[in-house]
Parts: sequence; structure tokens; C-alpha cells
Amino acid sequence: MVSATGSLLEQQRLNDARAFKIPWKKWGPYLSERQWGTVREDYSENGDAWGYFTHDQARSRAYKWGEDGIGGICDDRQHLCFALALWNEHDPILKERMFGLTNSEANHGEDVKEYYFYLDSTPTHSYMNYLYKYPQGEYPYRDIVETNRRRSREEPEYELLDTGVFDNDRYFDVFVEYAKEGPEDVLIRITVHNRGPEVARLRVLPTLWFRNTWAWDNDRCKPSLQGMTPGAIRATHPELGEYWLDCDGAPELLFTENESNTQRLWGQENSTAHVKDAFHAYVIAGQVDAINPARTGTKAAAHYVLELPGGGQETIRLRLAAPRARNPFGDFEKIFTSRIADADAFYERIAPKALTVDQRRVHRQALAGMLWSKQYYYFDVDRWLREHKGHPMTDSPRPGVRNAEWFHMLNADVISMPDKWEYPWYAAWDLAFHTISLAMVDFDFAKDQLMLMLRGLYFHPGGQIPAYEWNFSDVNPPVHAFATLWLYKYEKQLGRADLRFLERSFQGLMLNFNWWVNRKDPAGRSIFAGGFLGLDNIGVFDRSAPLPTGGSLDQADGTAWMAFYCQNMLEIALILSETDPVYEETAFKFLQNFMWISYAMDRIGEHHDEMWDEEDGFFYDLLRLPDGQAIRLKVRSLVGLLPLCASTVFEADSVARYPALMELIALFRKRHPELVAQVAPTDAGFSGYKGRKLLSILNRKKLERVLGYLLDENEFLGPCGIRSLSRHYQEHPFVFQTGGQEYKVQYLPAESNTAMFGGNSNWRGPVWMPINTLIVRALVNLYGFYGDELKVQCPTGSGQYMTLFEVAQEIVRRLTSIFLRDATGQRAVYGSMAKFQNDPHWRDLILFYEYFHGDNGAGLGASHQTGWSGLVAPLMDLFGRVDAKALLESGRDNLLARAINEQVGGDRTETR
Repeated sequence: MVSATGSLLEQQRLNDARAFKIPWKKWGPYLSERQWGTVREDYSENGDAWGYFTHDQARSRAYKWGEDGIGGICDDRQHLCFALALWNEHDPILKERMFGLTNSEANHGEDVKEYYFYLDSTPTHSYMNYLYKYPQGEYPYRDIVETNRRRSREEPEYELLDTGVFDNDRYFDVFVEYAKEGPEDVLIRITVHNRGPEVARLRVLPTLWFRNTWAWDNDRCKPSLQGMTPGAIRATHPELGEYWLDCDGAPELLFTENESNTQRLWGQENSTAHVKDAFHAYVIAGQVDAINPARTGTKAAAHYVLELPGGGQETIRLRLAAPRARNPFGDFEKIFTSRIADADAFYERIAPKALTVDQRRVHRQALAGMLWSKQYYYFDVDRWLREHKGHPMTDSPRPGVRNAEWFHMLNADVISMPDKWEYPWYAAWDLAFHTISLAMVDFDFAKDQLMLMLRGLYFHPGGQIPAYEWNFSDVNPPVHAFATLWLYKYEKQLGRADLRFLERSFQGLMLNFNWWVNRKDPAGRSIFAGGFLGLDNIGVFDRSAPLPTGGSLDQADGTAWMAFYCQNMLEIALILSETDPVYEETAFKFLQNFMWISYAMDRIGEHHDEMWDEEDGFFYDLLRLPDGQAIRLKVRSLVGLLPLCASTVFEADSVARYPALMELIALFRKRHPELVAQVAPTDAGFSGYKGRKLLSILNRKKLERVLGYLLDENEFLGPCGIRSLSRHYQEHPFVFQTGGQEYKVQYLPAESNTAMFGGNSNWRGPVWMPINTLIVRALVNLYGFYGDELKVQCPTGSGQYMTLFEVAQEIVRRLTSIFLRDATGQRAVYGSMAKFQNDPHWRDLILFYEYFHGDNGAGLGASHQTGWSGLVAPLMDLFGRVDAKALLESGRDNLLARAINEQVGGDRTETR
């Protein structure tokens, strides 16, 4: 084990958390940034979650299933919460949570309208840094809502900067930092900068409160907060125990109850004299009797009144600890200095030495965003359905209640979220990609996240992985086997071959694979139609709804996902066969399934009912009409690029070590020679560089044709990555007519102009980081097979030839250029936003958007979806360490880990 010296202190905390169960991760940023408007809090008759529980109600209405706040933390069961509240003495409400537009209010779907940044975090959250930018003038709530409502889908979104509220730098930078002296001893430093030219006042209310669980238990287990010595609050909870919050400077302490203000909400008499919005009433309206004079309750705040000169700053210090720190502020600054040094050393150690200063900044903030995006997620669906009278096992369930078939489900864990404001609920395929980045800093957490989706409390008894809370039964791409294999191989090369994790995952994945085969290949033809598959509006039709033509849709992407799934399961089964030969026959099952899927996509001979179009050299979805006709929907999109991603390379001896498997393969070849010939990986035979074997839907001829489109700048290759739809359709939209109605697919580099899937997601042009990552992986794999012998023009028609490794490098260069400063100092991610591009207090603050403009890389969609846009960190990591020659000689599986070990040195048994 690594000793706890110098740069390894944070590493030691991770090791101790794993080996000795020291709860270094008990406290973290597990507080949501939006609990209102979620499915869990929706008790409406019509399922209108946004309308049932609004932002305006949130300050007065107690939540049932979770809590939210600004820059907050809580324990890993969200019993006790801490977050920031602010008032600039001009706003109509106390700023206790982020404001944003609902799906119906905005012209491109729900959208947070605040500026906040995850600047830093270690994996144990021993140090965290967060920045919120708060205007000094009145926040323009009404202007934002009304202006966005007036705008059409073709117009840009109306942003907070557009309102002028940040003009002349009249705003506060509010930094919230956390440093742990121990697992349950958290120091809090709030530093406020007045960026404006004049004196400005600010009320700062660091707030401590309990999640309201006692309402469910009839007050039997009600916790309490109590004001003690000047500036101290004692928190007692029947499960959590006793904590103390010490507040430097002896501020005024305010107390109330975390109970709904039923008088304000519904005109009903309050059950208690002191309610959730008491601090709003006391600070803004001056209602002295709103707070509890007895200085007790379940919600408390320290009230600081700051008067900052232009350009000035002030710092507030607090300490939350169990047991209470003897001298809370005696060594305060020293501890912060030490934790910041630990964080610097940790990131210095894990970042490739080849990265520039700006690359390191992006790399670190991407990983910080991943770590800040954790959230305690609680949802007992059985209880929720009973409360809605929609439980399918009751006598008379109410029809149409959301997620009724998931009554078995109980979620109560810290989970990596896509975006804690816009998507404050897990999404299954997002989560698989999250683990790729999280493994760079915390293997244990990454593996635990994958296992959650395969646990009985989440996993459907029928084998389905839950999609997301709006519809757990929707279908997300099956990428969990890919992520499982990635984590296992990465960790093995660092000295920890976690076969138990691999085998446990494999058992759940087997059930899920069978669910796909049984439910999404109804005709038994090895052709899959999974629904929208997470790609929202990429298709001609809404793929989760009945087709307007009738009939069915054979999906090239759904079928390619399943081919990819087979490859991953085959690899896992071969690994498990090394200790248990019984898995050899299981491995053959997946190899055989892959062969049939590949053949089904393009059979021998010329056919009009298969996905490969020989004339175009591309894969398309196939529309099967009720009269038996089959029509290729000839739209060049990611649908036809995903077969490229189903490419896996095996070392020369990887299969020969398994005699039972070899016998089954020989029998299969004898029985199905035509199938084997059709899906053979190259025209020359089965062996590649150094005798390697390749499983791929694409033989060399098909590969070169598809790459011709992929690398064409007039098709998929954009200046900042691979577009989701060919740019050809900007001037030449695809049009399909049926039943007197026209369906059009047009290249849209930015936001969607269709209401399909709510209109807040667009796969008809922009760059999406997860699919780009899979394409890069495929190219690196294929290079390991073809080597330097295969070169293609990149860009197409340029006359410049590259190996597939160089092509992968070029795509990653374009992807990372989204976030990095260019030669003029501009970042593509911020487009034309001058404040972000030029202001020294903004230009190095990186946001990781949901997707990116297909022609200029500007950030679009959710602004904090680090979950999968944070994949830029592992991409930078890979190409910051690896060169083509080493990859070709060493193989993909062990090269990256070897490069890491050579750089960081030390004991290979450590946890990353």
C-alpha cells in the first residue's frame, strides 16, 4: 500500500476508505440542484411534474423525496444538509436554489438560467471548490420567462447575460470551499468578491437543515437544531448522531421548521408557527415573528450582512463536525492550505506530463465536474405508487400512473447524475459513460455505479435496466458491458484484477442481454428495434411511438448496439473462462450471436430488405410496411456510423487457449460457411498485425467506404468532432411522405426545431461526446489490427493520408478544441459570448454542455452535463500518454495502464 506522504495523501484516503472502511466519502456534494418539478415530487392527477411543483412553490413547500440547494453538501443518506442562501437586497425572493425554465416555458426545453461552476474536487471530497455568480441588481425572473416564451424554436435562447444584469461587472463572485480535517469534520470557507466598481451589500445565509422524513413517521424520529453558544448550532438526529456547526464572527442565528407554508400555498392554516420560507419572510419582508425565538427547529441559518467596497472581498468561515472541534478556527487556514496542496498533488500525479497548462485546467475541471455531480437519489417506487393509487398489485389500481411496472424498485444511493439541475435523476446509458471518467480518480465508486443498475432493487425482474425516472421502461443503448469491461481491464493493468466485480456484473448483464433478445427482436431475425435508444429525435419518425405507416422499423443503430454488446460479453466470458472453463460455451453463444447479427445486416447477394446499401456504401434503418415491402430510410446519421463502433480486436492466442470454444467455432464454420465468409474482417483472411483477430461488422471494403463519409467535412467531420447527422442535409433535407403528411430530416447544427421528445435534445447535427468516444475507441482498435498498412484520406479528398490511429488523434484534437483556448485566446465552447471569452474572471471557467454546435463547437443544451461531456478527460489522458508505435506493438488492453505506471510509479496495488 502507498504510504501517506507528500503527494499521496488523497490516495491514502481512498485506500483507507476501501480497505478499512473509514468513511471519507460520507460527506460530499450529494445535494441536488433541483428537486422541484421532478417525477418523485409529482402527485398530480395528470402527471404534469413541472406544473405540479414549481420553482415559486419550492421556497415554501417541503419536499418529500430529496432536497436542493446552492453549492451544498449533505451526508450520504441526506439526513442533514448544508447549502448557501443569498440576498442582494434587490431581489424579490431569497436566493436559496437555482432558477431555470421548465420545458413549456423555454423555446428549447428546460434550462437553468444561472452561472455556477464546479472548480475542483478530490474523489473523497477532502477539498472542493464551487463558484456562483450572483447579480447585484434585481434578478430578471419575469424578463427571462416572458422573453423565452415569445421566442420560436428557430431563435436562440435568451440567456441571463443577454438581460444586461451583469453589465459593468455589477455582480458578486461567491466561492464556496470545503476542506475535511476528518471524515466527519468539514471546514467551510465562503469568499465573496465584489466585481463591481461601487460599494454593494450582500446578505449571506449559510443554511443547515434536516430533510423532512418525520412527516412520514408521525414525528416519532424528528431531529432538531438548537442554537447554543454564540455562533454555534447543535444538530441531533436519531440515526446520524450529533453534529455542531460553528460560525465565525458570531452572526445572528435564525431558526424555523422544514415544513410547508400551507397558508401561502393553498390558503390553509399552517400546522406550525414557523415554516420553510421563514428566512425569506424575515430577511426580505422584515417579519420578525417568522423565525422561532426559542432558537430551535429543523432548519437554521447564520445571517451575515456584508458591505463590500468596489473590488473588495470578505470571507466567512464555518465548521461542521462530529464531535465538535475544540478550537474550530484555530488551525482553519492551515487545514485549507494542506487540503488544497493534497488536491494539487493528486491531479498533478494523475494528469499526463505532456498536457499543457490549459489542457490541465480543462482535464481537472472535467473531473471536478464529475465528482460534484454526485447526488443522493431516493425513490421508493412501491410506496410512491401506493400513494398515487397506481400500484398494479392493489385491487383497483388507477390506470396511467407512471412507472407502475417498476413497483419493486427502491433507490437510495449516491449516484452520478447527468446534470443536477436539468437532469437530477440518473440515466442508465449516461451513467455507463460516467464510469469511464470516474475510474480515473475513484475505481471503487465507478464500479459501484455500474453494479447499482444490475442490482435487484434497481434491475427489473424481467432483465431490463431502468432508463430514467420519467419512464424507467424506455430503452437506452446497452453500453454497460462495454463500461464493465473497460473498468476491469483498466484496473487489472494497475494491479487489481477484480474478478468478483466482473463475474457479478456478468450475471446481471446476461439477464439483460436475454431481455434484449426476447423483447427487442420479436421476429427472431437478429434484427433489433429498441425504440429511441437515447438518440431522441435522430430518426425520421418518433421511434418510441407507433409508425405512421404501420409496420415496423429495423434499426441499424439498435442492431449495431447489440453486435457491440455481443463483443463485450464475449470478451468478458473469455476472461472468466481462465478460471472457470464453463464460460467457454457461454463465450461461443455471444460469438455466434454476433455472427448472425452481422450477417442479418448484410446478407450474401443483392437484397432490398437489409440495412447495408451497396450503392451508397452506408447502413440505414429499414422501414418494413404492412404489405411486406421494405424501404431503406436513406439518411446518413449516427444510425449508420454505429456499426463502425462494433469493432473488437483479440490477440493472436486469445481464442486458441480455449479448446472447447475452438471446437464450437470449427463446427460453426462447417455448418455456416457462407455466413463466415460474409462477415470475415478482411478480404485477405482472418489475421491482422501480429496475428491478431478482429470481430467487426465492417470488412475492409465497407470500412473504407464508411470512413469516406465519416472523414468528409461536408458530411460528418466537423471542426470540433463528428457530427450526429451529415451536413449534406442542410441544403438537401431528407423528405418522406406518407398519409398526406411530410416528415423532414434537416441538418441542424444547434438546437432542435422539432417538438419530438420535448424539443430539448437534438441529434440532427451537433457533436455528442459519448458517440465520438466510441468512434475513437473503434479506430484505435482497428489500428491495432490493420496497423500502418491501412491509410485513409483525412479529411476526405484532401490528399492527406493517415493511419487509423492518426485519424483517432485528429478527432480527439478537434473534440478537445471545444474547450481549449485557440491561437486568439478564444474557447469554442463559449461561441460569441464576449464575457466568457474575454473577461479574466470568466474565461478560464469551463462548462461541459450536453452537446456542441456542429459547425463551431459552441456549447448547447444542459450546461453542466459533465457526466458524459467530461469524457474529454479520458480522451486527453489516452492521447497524452500513448503513441502509435507503442500501441501497435503492445496492444490496446495494456498500453494505457503501462504508460500510467511508468509516469506515476509506486505500488500498483493502489486504488485510482
